[in-house]
Amino acid sequence: MSPALLSMHHALPQHIILGVSVLALSWDDAIQHLHTLIDEKRFTLVTWLNAHNSNLVEDDIRFRNALDEFLVLPDGVGVDIAAKLLHGKTFPNNLNGTDFTPALLRALTPPLRIGLLGTRPGVVEKAAESLKENAPQHEYRVISHGFFAPSDEPRILQSLADYHPHILLVAMGVPRQELFMREKLTAEHCVLAFGVGALLDFRAGAVLRAPRWMQKLRLEWLYRFSQEPKRLWRRYVLGNPRFLFRVLRTLATGVRVSR
Repeated sequence: MSPALLSMHHALPQHIILGVSVLALSWDDAIQHLHTLIDEKRFTLVTWLNAHNSNLVEDDIRFRNALDEFLVLPDGVGVDIAAKLLHGKTFPNNLNGTDFTPALLRALTPPLRIGLLGTRPGVVEKAAESLKENAPQHEYRVISHGFFAPSDEPRILQSLADYHPHILLVAMGVPRQELFMREKLTAEHCVLAFGVGALLDFRAGAVLRAPRWMQKLRLEWLYRFSQEPKRLWRRYVLGNPRFLFRVLRTLATGVRVSR
């Protein structure tokens, strides 16, 4: 991240959540900021922090160091609890990528190039169709599914350089997507790159979202756990208490920063 862009990001309100700077912007202000970055062609990596990702940060120094180069948005009730305990107030809005990214695409009225990279073959194409229905003013191109061989990487990066999307949606799972973005992508490949996790699976209908009432109660994590308990039990049954313990430990030591 360039010094000028780093200074621009640091001027924005944010909370430090267990060592990670997370923007504390309203929904509209976040959209406006990202719109400005596109207009000014400022190459930026964007991702989200939730309780699970925060735990991974503690376990993976490469992931931790990579996030220093990202614009990080808040995702979920866990980071809101952390913000309330550590800083006395929650984030202005839950900018979870599953809802925020489609809303951002709708709000950006000038036609843009949108690239999709990740998830499974067939799923990424369906996700592109769904996003086109969501925000038809943009052009959508599938760059590749996420199960490519290392030998395919130069071809994929060249395809990105040739197309140069305004927004690239990278869906490879955490932390693989963030490490790929940090280590492989430059301003040559796109303007904004988002690490969107399961967004493309949701848009394609490959993974079902929680009912609206559970989303409103911020229990979407519980629905996901009920759908895939064998895969997600460590993330939620062990991970959520671990995250809360880390927050309480930080609260007890008094090491917390907000600006």
